[in-house]
Amino acid sequence: MLLYHDQIKKRSAVNIDIEDRAYQFGDGVYEVIRIYNKKPFYLDAHLDRFVRSSTAIKIELPYPIQQLKQLLLQLIEQAQLETGNIYLQISRGVAPRSHAFPGTIQPVVIAYPQNTNRPISALNEGVCAITTPDIRWLRCDIKSLNLLGACLAKQEAIEREAQEAILIRDGYVTEGSSTNIFVVHNQTLYTHPANHLILNGVTRSIVLNLADKLCISTKESAISEDALESAEECFMTSTNMEICPIVQINDKKVGTGRPGIMAKQLQEAFEHLIGK
Repeated sequence: MLLYHDQIKKRSAVNIDIEDRAYQFGDGVYEVIRIYNKKPFYLDAHLDRFVRSSTAIKIELPYPIQQLKQLLLQLIEQAQLETGNIYLQISRGVAPRSHAFPGTIQPVVIAYPQNTNRPISALNEGVCAITTPDIRWLRCDIKSLNLLGACLAKQEAIEREAQEAILIRDGYVTEGSSTNIFVVHNQTLYTHPANHLILNGVTRSIVLNLADKLCISTKESAISEDALESAEECFMTSTNMEICPIVQINDKKVGTGRPGIMAKQLQEAFEHLIGK
């Protein structure tokens, strides 16, 4: 089952036009919403960002956001999705191929369920990462369909037998190829400020709120690549990866090479939040 425009249909009943601008230009935005216990996690925060992203590239939703919310809830129920994701996308629509925006065009909304389990092993054991130059465009705050830079970085990580690529711009950590990055340095938790150089992740915001409740010192400030190399802890956050420790960067252990105390504290608080 999937949502197409404003109707829930069988996947086999939906056809995407070859001149959809999502396909030809990456002209659209998306969201990934986590489902726990059949309930969407922080749905309103994801939809708020969806609207911000679509507005930033001048795509107007074809119906009110509350209607979209109800349609997504219906999709979750009909798909009987207990744990997984809802992938949501809007494109500018279908029109003859031309770089300039068409004068009149109907946006195309698609959403579908994904059955994906929590990454328990990675959460418990941690993962390896590499560093690589951040070659992406300068509006990373928009969750656009243009992900080639992120895909190249992720592929580089996989080819080097790592699970994530930490992106470096002008000597400073921005974020991961598909995650936000947190670094513990001198007992303070650092993460890049939420500006145009990163996507302000929903899980990122949750972690900052949890850290405040746990009286963990935080600083939204870009940390240098040199400071990353001497980090006491490092972890990444995202809808799918939750709060995942990074225990090795570029063949060098982070701290003890095991998930750190701060990451574990935040994981425990997050588990409580999702009701596990």
